[in-house]
Amino acid sequence: MTTTTTTSPTTSPAGPASHPVLRRPGLARLTTVELRKLADTRAGYWLLIVIALAAAAIVTVQLFVMPDEDQTFTNFFVPSLLPVGILLPVLGILLVTGEWSQRTAMTTFALVPRRHRVLAAKLLAASVAALASVLASLAVAAIGTALAGALGGAGTWSVEPVMIGYAALFQIINVGMGVAFGMLFLNTPLAIVLYLLLPTLWSILGEMISGLRRSAEWLDLSVTSVPLTTADVTSGQWGRLGVSVAVWVLLPLVAGLIRIVRREVS
Repeated sequence: MTTTTTTSPTTSPAGPASHPVLRRPGLARLTTVELRKLADTRAGYWLLIVIALAAAAIVTVQLFVMPDEDQTFTNFFVPSLLPVGILLPVLGILLVTGEWSQRTAMTTFALVPRRHRVLAAKLLAASVAALASVLASLAVAAIGTALAGALGGAGTWSVEPVMIGYAALFQIINVGMGVAFGMLFLNTPLAIVLYLLLPTLWSILGEMISGLRRSAEWLDLSVTSVPLTTADVTSGQWGRLGVSVAVWVLLPLVAGLIRIVRREVS
C-alpha cells in the first residue's frame, strides 16, 4: 500500500502572489520628519536653546530698565520677536544645507525621488517652527507681564489680536529667507555669512548713499518688515514689503529650487 502526498500550491487560487503596494509618504509625514531633523542635530538643539534664552533675557532686562508704566504685554511681546527673527533663519539654513554637509541628501532623495516634495516639506517645517516661536514669545511676554504686575509695573494685558498674526507673518518671512539662502548656496558657512552680511550691507549703503535711499525703502527687508511689529500696516507698507520679500525670499527660493532639482546627488 502506498501513500500519495499532495503539496498545496504556494500561489493563491486567484493568481500569483502580488507585491504589497508601496505608498509614497504624504506631505504631512514628510513635514514631521523635517521637524525632527530641525531639532535632532546638535547645532539645531543648541540653537533652539539659545533662541529661548535670548527671548527670556530681553524680557528680564526690560523688567529692570523699562519704566513701570511701559511694562505691558505688548511691550514685552514685540522685542522678544527680534532675537527669534535673527536666529531662527539660521535654523532654516541648517535644515537645508545639513542634507549636503552630512551627506544625507542621497538617502533622502532616494526615499523620496520627487525633490520638490522634500523641499516643500522643509518649507512647511520651517513655517511650523516660526509659528511655534510666536507662541513661545507670547508665553515669555505673559510671564514678563505677570512678574511686572507683581513687582509694581503696569502689567497691562491688552494686545491687538492682529499683531499676533503680523508677528507670525514676520517670523515666517524671516525663516523663509533662511531656507531660501540655504537652498541657493547649499553650504552652511557661506549661506549663514551671506544671510547676515548682505542685508546688513545693503541697509548701510542705503543709509550712506543718497542715490540708493529711495531704492532701500522698497528693497531693505529690515525696514519694510518693521510695520509687522505694529498693529497698523498701510497699503503702501504692504506694497514695499511685497517687493522686498520677492527680492530677498522668493527670488533665491526659486533659484535654489532649480539648483537642487538639477543637481546630481553623489
